[in-house]
Amino acid sequence: MTRVSLSNERPELFVLLKERNEEMSKKVTKQNAFLIIFAIFAISINMRPAITSIGPMLETIREQLTLSNAQVSLLTAVPVICMGVFASMAPVLNRKFGLKYTIYAMLILIGLMTALRGFISSFLILIGTAFLIGIAIAVIGPLLSAMIKQYFPDRAASVIGIYSFGMGVGSAASAGLTAVFFDRTGSYLFALSIWSMLALLGLVAWFLAMRGNMEVRQLDSVVVKGKQKKVRSPWKTRKAWLFLLFFGLQSSAFFSIITWLAPIAISSGMTLLQAGTLLSIMTTVQIFLNILLPLLMERFPARKFWLMLMLIAGMLAVALFWTGIHPLMWAGAFIMGIPLGGLFPIALLLPLDETKTAEEASSWTAMMQTGGFIIGGLLPLLIAVVYDGTANHHYTFGIIMLLYVMMLILTLLMKNKGE
Repeated sequence: MTRVSLSNERPELFVLLKERNEEMSKKVTKQNAFLIIFAIFAISINMRPAITSIGPMLETIREQLTLSNAQVSLLTAVPVICMGVFASMAPVLNRKFGLKYTIYAMLILIGLMTALRGFISSFLILIGTAFLIGIAIAVIGPLLSAMIKQYFPDRAASVIGIYSFGMGVGSAASAGLTAVFFDRTGSYLFALSIWSMLALLGLVAWFLAMRGNMEVRQLDSVVVKGKQKKVRSPWKTRKAWLFLLFFGLQSSAFFSIITWLAPIAISSGMTLLQAGTLLSIMTTVQIFLNILLPLLMERFPARKFWLMLMLIAGMLAVALFWTGIHPLMWAGAFIMGIPLGGLFPIALLLPLDETKTAEEASSWTAMMQTGGFIIGGLLPLLIAVVYDGTANHHYTFGIIMLLYVMMLILTLLMKNKGE
């Protein structure tokens, strides 16, 4: 009789353990909320410079290493594609090693690979480091989304805004200052490798957030295995595929513009520093939108309205760039910062709106980023191949404009939060 009684009580024991763990993690979160949020910011700063620093140096690298446009564009395409292909590693590494140590390892990998670019002038080194950096970013992204879902379920939009803000800061700094570093030193190797210093900030912030008894795990998948069977597979869900396509198109637009705007500006008669300043203006506006838009969406949560606003601004900016007239291009850079800063946080919020647990959020985000970043890496490469064959950037603008039109169509198929 006693054996039967213990057996019957065992499921209740699991439930009590789960509730106790969740209660403790919420308590820890309140005590360490500031440190966790700062760590998310410091980590996210590292997730773009190794890619966005290539854009201002694209022509310099191509000339010094005697490469085609398609070859040199691989330096941005490879890490983005890796961000998609290896996103599914995130939940696997989380279950095996825990999020705490996985983030440590990925930050160290980003720092070392970025620093390595400063020692050897070689296309193979640049490609190899781009590949490994892409893997690290791929793993960090879904884990941070799951962390935000678990510890800030009621403030997800605000924390996603800080996450996006950090990436915007990293993008803006690397896009604007890489050309300055090159102008001062005459070395593109130094200009690319200096961004490894940001990994130190990320590591220190993560150490402070994770010290003591702080442990971040997706409790829903560890404690109650029976619940895992009820989690919807995003690969079998139409809405998840819609999110994947949208994420892929916005990634394509972002990386195409970040990669090709400086070379296009230089071909229109601007100097390298002017082209870098053009990127700085665009990415500075992007930073403000990264943090401002999620806050606005908490007050006015209609996703479709914000998406339509972002996409119309993007199409207007592409039209201004297309003219090749410098004053209009400066205006276009300012306007383009709006969709570059707004589309990414909205795209990140879409799976968080739709899911209920940290594990489900991680699964949907990993799927969205897997397919989305593969698309995002291939489209800029397509632009390079087309430009190698035509030597005409009108086709570049045509492809980017088409991306915004396709996003507009997908937006019309989406529903607002709660619908």
